[in-house]
Amino acid sequence: MTVLKSSQSSLQPFNASARFPLMPEQTTYTYKLNQTQQDTLKHILRDGNYQPMKIEHTQIAARTPEVNVALYKSGKCVLQGRGATEFVQFVMEPLVLETVGLGYEDLLNPEAIAPHIGVDESGKGDFFGPLVTAAAYLDESLAQTMRDMGVRDSKSITSDDKALGLGRELRRLLGKRFALVIIGPEAYNRLYSKMRNVNSMLAWAHARAIENLLEIEPACPRAISDQFGNEKLVKNALMKKGREIELVQMPRAESDLAVAAASILAREAFLNALAKMREQYDAKIPKGASAAVRESAEDLVKKHGPEILVKTVKCHFKTTDQVLTATGHTRKDLPAEGQAVSRTSNFQYRRKKTPPAE
Repeated sequence: MTVLKSSQSSLQPFNASARFPLMPEQTTYTYKLNQTQQDTLKHILRDGNYQPMKIEHTQIAARTPEVNVALYKSGKCVLQGRGATEFVQFVMEPLVLETVGLGYEDLLNPEAIAPHIGVDESGKGDFFGPLVTAAAYLDESLAQTMRDMGVRDSKSITSDDKALGLGRELRRLLGKRFALVIIGPEAYNRLYSKMRNVNSMLAWAHARAIENLLEIEPACPRAISDQFGNEKLVKNALMKKGREIELVQMPRAESDLAVAAASILAREAFLNALAKMREQYDAKIPKGASAAVRESAEDLVKKHGPEILVKTVKCHFKTTDQVLTATGHTRKDLPAEGQAVSRTSNFQYRRKKTPPAE
């Protein structure tokens, strides 16, 4: 990439009132820069009319009255302030990134705001709680509002409170134009004991969410979801109405605004389900599948017996065997739907005659 030399006028502070009509009102941007882009940005900040700042772990940091710019040692660049959008438009894109897009997303990719459904899930990798799949509808009238709300892939939202708040706002915005398929632990374990494949379960849930939302938006022509397993799984799981829709499955589908909205709705529902479970059992119910999660499951088994696992966790996880061993039980102490393990784990069990370990 060629390093562009900036004119002196390009290096001056920005006029925050100079906004393009398509420009989203956003005050924070984050970019991952390669070495050439880092060098270009450092040149701009050193030679322009910027005031140096001291921020820990940065290569360089500077500010104007309108924007703070921090380039971290990792190559991550964070822009904050009411002038962040102008800095992106007039410096980052033309001089550093050498791309043009901000404020023109809808012109460059009109399909991004054309009517479509986004689908995503939450809870797949969590030992406790349900598997939640959400579908969200998007059209041009909803797109800008979602952007203004800060809708993005829920995995980039580190605060549960933020995810819960965004989920509530999205439900108010969408009204009936979203669908949730919540597979609680008991239903999850029954389904897994029959299907023995998480991707097949996900495909079924994605298909049901799409079908349910098509009852509200029957004319919607397209649905987008993340790519997992064989792409035919979801298509084959769709019923008559769903088979008339164009189904797009792609890696990192959360970059699509409708899929990002679905990811937030799914995460909100998952977090609410964990909160209800904590209240119901008066116990710690952490996210994920860490040592703390395992300890909480052991405490539940000690209080309620091994059968409680079928009601609270995804029993095919290897963690189940560790919890049972730690509490003096085996899978034989679980109901039939809790005895199913993944095919890999089942193979190991037959070969070694001992529960698989993580």
